[in-house]
Amino acid sequence: MKNHILHTGVLDDNKLWQDLKAGDEKAFSTLFKRYYGNLIQYGNSFSPHAEKIQDCVQDVFTDIWIYRNSLSDTVVVKAYLLSCVRKRIVRLQQRDKVFNKATSMDAVTFLLDFSVEQQLISDELTVAKVEHLNKLLNILPSRQKEALFLKYHHGLNIDEIAAILNVNYQSASNLLHRALVNIRKEWNINVTLLMVLMMNWV
Repeated sequence: MKNHILHTGVLDDNKLWQDLKAGDEKAFSTLFKRYYGNLIQYGNSFSPHAEKIQDCVQDVFTDIWIYRNSLSDTVVVKAYLLSCVRKRIVRLQQRDKVFNKATSMDAVTFLLDFSVEQQLISDELTVAKVEHLNKLLNILPSRQKEALFLKYHHGLNIDEIAAILNVNYQSASNLLHRALVNIRKEWNINVTLLMVLMMNWV
């Protein structure tokens, strides 16, 4: 009941996942519509080849439908989908000549740039400061930047981030910690404000 209240009447992911596994096409379609945009954005963070990323995302959903009977009953749907898309992109990079060859998930480079919506800039946060923050975030090592994106833009916890990045809990925690330390060392910013900015990472 609590989940349904939190989602203001919208079916939660767990219910949709169970219905999908039972063969409900409407549940499958709802999850597709709910996460397609997020998955495309995440996929585009690894490659400029938009059409190939679209194919990867669509292939992930196709596989989920085809193999629905063998899927786990207990998944965090959003984290699972992000992980599936990331793994498929890695496989594509390994075999497709238009990509730089990658030998593991560690070799994937997170390309998405940080930018802040203009309306978030207030008296206490000048344009110059925002531009400086953008630069600090975008020169972070790829894995740190991706960990921040998954944490603050997608709202994932450390366990979920670790699973997506194919590292253990401590390594994922260290990535986030080092990223925040690097940012705060160069720019004295309130952590709450930093979280608000990164939630609006586009």
